Amino acid sequence: MGNESINWDKLGFDYIKTDKRYLSYFRNGEWDKGTLTEDNVLHISEGSTALHYGQQCFEGLKAYRCKDGSINLFRPDQNAARMQRSCARLLMPHVSTEQFIEACKQVVRANERFIPPYGTGGALYLRPFVIGVGDNIGVRTAPEFIFSVFAIPVGAYFKGGLTPHNFQISTFDRAAPQGTGAAKVGGNYAASLMPGSQAKKAHFADAIYLDPLTHKKIEEVGSANFFGITHDNKFVTPNSPSVLPGITRLSLIELAKTRLGLEVVESDVFIDKLSDFKEAGACGTAAVITPIGGISYQDHLHVFHSETEVGPVTQKLYKELTGVQTGDIEAPAGWIVKV
Repeated sequence: MGNESINWDKLGFDYIKTDKRYLSYFRNGEWDKGTLTEDNVLHISEGSTALHYGQQCFEGLKAYRCKDGSINLFRPDQNAARMQRSCARLLMPHVSTEQFIEACKQVVRANERFIPPYGTGGALYLRPFVIGVGDNIGVRTAPEFIFSVFAIPVGAYFKGGLTPHNFQISTFDRAAPQGTGAAKVGGNYAASLMPGSQAKKAHFADAIYLDPLTHKKIEEVGSANFFGITHDNKFVTPNSPSVLPGITRLSLIELAKTRLGLEVVESDVFIDKLSDFKEAGACGTAAVITPIGGISYQDHLHVFHSETEVGPVTQKLYKELTGVQTGDIEAPAGWIVKV
C-alpha cells in the first residue's frame, strides 16, 4: 500500500501494512542484534507459550512529524521500562532500553513515508511486543522468545477526535486483585472484549471497569486510564495495583502540576462520588485524551461538563500534551527522542 492512497484526514485506528518491521530472537540466553524485514507474518511453533498460556506482552507509542519536518518519538524510555516490568511479571527476558529505542528508531526510519503530515492530527503508532515461542506443551516459561516492533499510521482512536463520549460501567472485571492488571499483557485485553462489545451495542464508546476487589472504585476506561477534574481544580487519577500505569497518564500528571498549576491527587475514585468532578476524561497512547461526557451506572447517566463540548481544563491539557508531542511546545527534559 502506497501512502498516496491514504486519506490522512480520515485515518482511524486500523491495521495498515507498512514497509518494514523489526524482529529479534532470544535464544541461548541472549537477544540477537535484530533485523528489519518486509514479512508481516510470524512463523512460530504450534506449541508456543504465547498461544496457549498467554505468555506475551506489548507496548504502544507514537512518532510525530514536526512542523520543521523532523520526527519526535514520545518518551520511549518509559515504554521500555514498562515492557521490562511486564516481561518480569510473565517470566520473560527483558529487552534493554537501548535495544528497545534503537528498534523503534529503525522502524520509524524504514516507514517514514507513512508518518502522517504535521497538522493532520495523526501519528505513526508503534507496537513493540514480546512473545514466548518454541516447541513446548507444559505450563512453563518458553524456550525462546521474539521481540518485534511494527508501525501503522493512525488518527483518532475514538471517532470524532477531541469530542466527548459516553461510557458505561461494566459488571465484568478486566483483571484480578494481585493479578496482571498493572502489566500490559494480552489477557487483560481479551477479558475486555465482551464488556466492550456490550457497551458499544448499547451505544456507548466503551466500558469502564471498577476495582476487581470491591467494585466501588473506577479503575480503567476501556483500554485507557481515567482522570477527573474536581470543582476546586484538582487533577485526580486512580491509584491501584491493578491499574496499568499509562505513559500518557504519567505525562498528564506532570503537565497538570507544572504547566497548569493544578494539584495532582492519585487516589481512589469512588463510583458514588462522580459529582465531585466537573470534568472527566480517558487518556492513553491511542486515545490521547478523550473527554468523558457522561458515565452510565445503574441505569443513570451522570453528565460531567457537557455531552457535546470539551471542558476548559481538559482542552488545556490536550493542547499542552499534543503541543509537546509535535514539538510546538517545549518538552520537559528527556521526553522527546529525535529520530
